[in-house]
Amino acid sequence: MFASDIAILLPEIILSVFAMAGLIAAVYTSKDGMAPALVWLTAALLALMGIYIALTGEGSQVAFDGMFINDGFARFAKVVILLSAAAILLIGKEFMQRDDLLRFEYPMLIVLASVGMMVMVSSGNLMTLYMGLELQSLSLYVVAAMRRDSVRSTEAGLKYFVLGALSSGILLYGASLTYGFAGTTDFAGILAAAEGGASLGLIFGLAFMLAGLAFKVSAAPFHMWTPDVYEGSPTPVTAFFATAPKMAAMGLLARLAHDAFGSVVGDWQQIIALLAVLSMFLGAIAAIGQTDIKRLMAYSSISHMGFALMGLAAGTEQGVSAMLIYMAIYVTMNIGTFAFILSMQKDGRHVTNISSLNAFASKEPIKALAILVLMFSLAGVPPMVGFFGKYAVLLAAVDAGLNLVAILGVVASVIGAFYYLRIVYFMYFGEEREGIDGKMSPLAYAGLMAAAAIMLLGVFNLFGVDGLAEAAATTLVR
Repeated sequence: MFASDIAILLPEIILSVFAMAGLIAAVYTSKDGMAPALVWLTAALLALMGIYIALTGEGSQVAFDGMFINDGFARFAKVVILLSAAAILLIGKEFMQRDDLLRFEYPMLIVLASVGMMVMVSSGNLMTLYMGLELQSLSLYVVAAMRRDSVRSTEAGLKYFVLGALSSGILLYGASLTYGFAGTTDFAGILAAAEGGASLGLIFGLAFMLAGLAFKVSAAPFHMWTPDVYEGSPTPVTAFFATAPKMAAMGLLARLAHDAFGSVVGDWQQIIALLAVLSMFLGAIAAIGQTDIKRLMAYSSISHMGFALMGLAAGTEQGVSAMLIYMAIYVTMNIGTFAFILSMQKDGRHVTNISSLNAFASKEPIKALAILVLMFSLAGVPPMVGFFGKYAVLLAAVDAGLNLVAILGVVASVIGAFYYLRIVYFMYFGEEREGIDGKMSPLAYAGLMAAAAIMLLGVFNLFGVDGLAEAAATTLVR
């Protein structure tokens, strides 16, 4: 029995052992001198584990008496998490080296954060949920403040730590209420306790846990840390914040909602629908006045999480499938966009002001075209793949009877299109001046072009992601 449990957790164990071995090896070597090679090795291992999970998993497996669940839903989320973490490590490698930030701890912390995320999406118990969440959070607190000589980076790390601790406290309070009224921390036991209608105590526990997780997913009105942390963190770290942790938090939200409270959909549907509407509008409106592209992407992520939450608010298998499709597309778009943001430099100095993109298309037409495709996709303009992500969540909301939420989503999408199209306007019609150099590392250039190509070519069949998302959703919503 123990051997079979270990076999189910094999990817998590391999990555954890690798991280610990890397930290020990660094003590007996030149430490930071091995960092570039370690980034390549870490990225290769993360990608390999992602491919392994994609190819080997079948059916639903349970380990440690239901505390850890390895089903189609968890595997889908893990593949997105691992592949995006590997991509971010590679496209950010040259940036970290150039700014003298590439420490051996950096790839190790990314690995440990990824392990935490993998545990989050596989949790079948409130204890497992919290362990995964804290492993991810503790790793991210450190990488947010990696630039020790920067006041902004230190501020970002501190804000993330303080507000993260607050959200963890709220989540724990909700978990303790849930345990008190359900008599168990197992999701299956909570589901049975809520059968036929949840008690008031259970509803309060659910509400507090959703509030705690809304912090992690940066949904309004629990978004306050996001713009400052995105702006203050080193840009590769910001890119990581915008991708893998978002997938993990959305996966955990879906797991908690359906596995633990699937019998009282009506109770949490209203909360998540409200979070979705607030996030869509706050992200769309607040981003309009931004001049820093990293802050703009922070508000963009808040808005996009609102759309993903709309799919989850549907409370149906179709809604979960739409949310997974949306998140896979969102992560891909962000990898491409941040690959470009990482290369925005002038005279060897990183710049993030949007006005520096003025007339960029006249100097770098191919890169500008790739950014245009990504911006159109982020805005949800057809026929880019981003449109199909928004269409999927809007359709799920309408089919679930959430017509008002869907209408508000369309309005928010139209408002949000303005700031994406403004970037395109600057690039093609902006006043010509000395802007950015346009130099890109080969890896960042490959990331930008690959993401743009996916946004164009995925229009034919979404590369089969829709079918995989449907199969994943079926294993969660029973």
